[in-house]
Formats: sequence, C-alpha cells, structure tokens
Amino acid sequence: MTRWTLGTISALILVIGITLSYASPPQNGPDNTQANSKSKLSKEELRRQKALFHEFVDPYWGWLYEEVPYIITDQERVYFKKLSTNDERESFIEQFWEHRNPHPGSSENAYKEEYYRRIAYANEHFGSGIPGWKTDRGRIYIVCGPPDEIDSHPDVESYERPESEGGGRTTLGPFEQWRYRFIDGVGNNIVLKFVDNNMDGEYHLSVDPGLKDALLRVRPYGMTFNEPIMGNPSLESMTGCTRLDLYTKICQHPAGNFHDLRAMVTSQTSAHLLPFDLRTDFIRATDETVLIPITTQIANSDVLFQNKDGVMHGVVDVYVRITGLAGRIVNSFGKSLILDVREHEFQQYQNHKTVYQVATLLRPGRYKLSLVLRDNLNGQMGSRELDIVVPSFSGDKLTYSSLILAKQIYPSPTSQVGYGPFWIGGMNVRPSVDNIFTRDQRLGIYMQVYGLGIDEKTHKPSLDVHYEVEKDGKPLLDQSEEEAKLKKASQQFTVARRLMDLQELKPGKYTVQVKVTDNIKNQTVSPSASFELR
Repeated sequence: MTRWTLGTISALILVIGITLSYASPPQNGPDNTQANSKSKLSKEELRRQKALFHEFVDPYWGWLYEEVPYIITDQERVYFKKLSTNDERESFIEQFWEHRNPHPGSSENAYKEEYYRRIAYANEHFGSGIPGWKTDRGRIYIVCGPPDEIDSHPDVESYERPESEGGGRTTLGPFEQWRYRFIDGVGNNIVLKFVDNNMDGEYHLSVDPGLKDALLRVRPYGMTFNEPIMGNPSLESMTGCTRLDLYTKICQHPAGNFHDLRAMVTSQTSAHLLPFDLRTDFIRATDETVLIPITTQIANSDVLFQNKDGVMHGVVDVYVRITGLAGRIVNSFGKSLILDVREHEFQQYQNHKTVYQVATLLRPGRYKLSLVLRDNLNGQMGSRELDIVVPSFSGDKLTYSSLILAKQIYPSPTSQVGYGPFWIGGMNVRPSVDNIFTRDQRLGIYMQVYGLGIDEKTHKPSLDVHYEVEKDGKPLLDQSEEEAKLKKASQQFTVARRLMDLQELKPGKYTVQVKVTDNIKNQTVSPSASFELR
C-alpha cells in the first residue's frame, strides 16, 4: 500500500541547550551512495536502489521528519528506519498511534486528534515568514498545550526595568510571556518568554530576559543602573543557570501523553428511516492531512421524548463510518446524544433543531462516508451514504478550505480551545447545515486561504480580501477586509467574521462570494456559497 506524505512539519532537533535547528533527511542517502560507487554497480542495481530510495523517502520520510518529530522517541525513529517494506511501515504507524491512544482498542484516538488540532491552531496563530508550526511558539504550543496565561506585548513600548533586570528605563520590542501552572517533566509555575528581536512577526524562545530590550545593543540609550559601573547588560541574564536549566528541559520535553486530552463516549449502532441533514467541510491540518468536520442536524419534533420527573428526555444514537475505495474501514465512531429539556419549555423546544458535529483526519483521496441516526426510544432510524473527495492543499498554488456559512462564530480563550464540536483553530464555528437562515439571525462566514506568497524583503504576504452578498445578480453588500487584519496574515489567512444582520433582507435566495487576491503570486480565488432566507 502506498502512503503519501502526511504533513509539512519539519523536525526541530535540539542541538545545544536552547538552540533549535530543523532536522532534514541525512545527506548520505542512496543517491549519494550510488554516486560514490557508480563504477562498481550495474545499471539495474542503480535503478533498483534509486527506486527503493524514492519509495521510502517520498511517502514516509515526511511522516517521520515532518509529521511526528515532536512525539516520536529516538528508539522508535531508529526502528522505523530499519523497516524495509511499506506494509511494515504502515503497521508501525498504526501501532505508533495506538500506543498513544488513551483508550487502546477504541476506534477514536483523542491523542492523535489533539496533536493535529494543535498543529492547525499553531499554523493559524503563530505564522510569520514561516508556517506557525515551525516557530518556537508553535512548537511549545503543540508539545505543551495552551498556556494558562499569556501576557502579550505586540507593540514597541516604554518599560521600567525591575531591580532583577538592573533597573532603568528602556524601550521594549514585541514580546510574549506564557505561564504554565504545571508541565509534566519540567515543573510548576513555568514562565516562558518569546521575543520578536527582528520585528518581523517571528517570536523566538528566549533564555535572556534582556533580549526584549529594543535598545539592548544601542549604547548609551536604555542603560541599566548597573551598566555605568559594571558594564553588564542585565543582572538577571548574568545569573541564568537556573533559567538555562529550565529552557533546556522545555526544549527537551519528552514525548508523552498530553495533560489535557479528553476522550469521547461512544455507542455504535446501524440501520434505516429518520430524516436528518448532513454536511462535510474540509480544512487543512497539514499539507497532506485534512480535517473534516462532519455535521448533522435533526428536527427535535422528529424525536420521541419521555417525561421523567418533569424533564422531557430523548436519546439519538449517531454512528459514523468512513471507508476507502477498497472497502477498508478508515475510521468509525459513535455517540449518544442526550436531549433533555424541562417540561414547560418542551413545546418551544420542538420547534428547533439539534446540531451535532464530529471531526476526523484523512489524507487526500476518495472515501465513502456512511452515517446512521437512531431514535433510541422508538427505534426509528435514518441513514445516508456520501462519496467524498478530500482535496490536497499542498503545492505553491493558492488554495482555500470550504467556505462555511455559520449561524454562530466567535473566538475563545486559548485555554478553552479545541474541546467538543465546532472548533476550528481558535474559533467556534457552528455551520448552517442546510444553509437556511431566518431574519432574526446573523450571517457568519469562515474560510482559510493557503499558500500565500511571502515578500523576500518584508517577510510578509500582500493580499486583498473582498466580500460580496447579492440577490438575483444585484449586490447588497460590497466590503473589503480591514487592513489591520490583513497585516496579521502569514502563508495562511483566516476569514472569520460575522458578516451581516439579516433582519433587513427579504426572504429569498442569496449568494455570498469571498474574493482573495495574492498580490505577490498574482493569483486569485473566489469561492462562493448560497443560502436561503426564510
């Protein structure tokens, strides 16, 4: 079985103390070997070696060095390199994730899903001239999870140093301070500082608190009280053994269980005849791994409820199965939805719908999605089968995720991101499953754009984002994205906004279009979606 590269995450290897460098495949691979011994090998043998090399490097080298470098152990890496067939490598990868599964044997793996969720969040929030997962903040976030507190200073500002830093007034460049109450294997009350020394949007993990000082190397400006006598830039940086030990530990944080993983409760079922709506969306996790939120919606009036001590109680079982073209089960999971409402609120509750979402990770390709709903109390069932084509977001071409029309969309504190349905990166996005809105609602949109060009001088992209809403070919909204938001873009830009109130619009069908122009690559994408207003 051929396995394609799952991601674009380069391996970060600790060289000395806190120094980070990106791992790359060894340079003494078969191509170099055959160059050195060309005269001794036959043409057939050279072709065989070259084929074997590309067979391994293309599909699996990326998984080893670009997908799981943060969590694979040295022993696992050595063992994986010794495997000689694709079947052995596939088996290894399957066991690799199963070994980390909080509930071994379960079809769900919360550890794996959380790992990729953190990669997606890092890409969306920490990107600069390089993808977010390559940055120091991205690496720490992926390995240690969201910090308990973030003290952010994105702008240049005046600063009075405490005595521990030598005192005196100076000017600070952009920096962030993250605090973790506890990191397993590192300690309690861990404070990490990230400094944007070059003012290019990329924050580096810093062992020296003085590095955030924008005038640190500019004498005599911003000198500490101690410098005229001692000539030392910072008292705290001179007593850094404890700090160096901390940063060494954080950079060498061992692969292990994430401290905040949560597993879902599942119950599997199958069958036929309960109406519901279904939609799938596609969001890039890595270049060759795609997050697929699967959202289903059922009318509460179609569910049987029982009165239990003044509470109307209903249960809907949901079962999802995804298979490849050959019929092999790629993933399957189930959930029992408990629908409880007070008796005096039940009549109004029946006029609404229940929306449920579960997300899975797939490689680009064709799959079959089977979804079954069952009313647990009366046994009524409904089923749908859907052929899905998972797109590839790799390459230099400007690409984009699904354009989601959302009924609710809002950001959340970092510490609360990612648990439960509807989370994409740092946003809670509740899609309209059938793209039907009412006039008392507000239209929200969510979309990610990938592969933006980066200017070699500014290390920033240059893009324009434009929004249009029209009915019967007549424009009703013509709006451009705020310049401040565009400046925060990296190679990826996220559209996440409540676009407009619908109360002034007349019932009917409308079209939303988002036009994104990359001024560096001279490429434009213009995805659109339709909705009905009732």
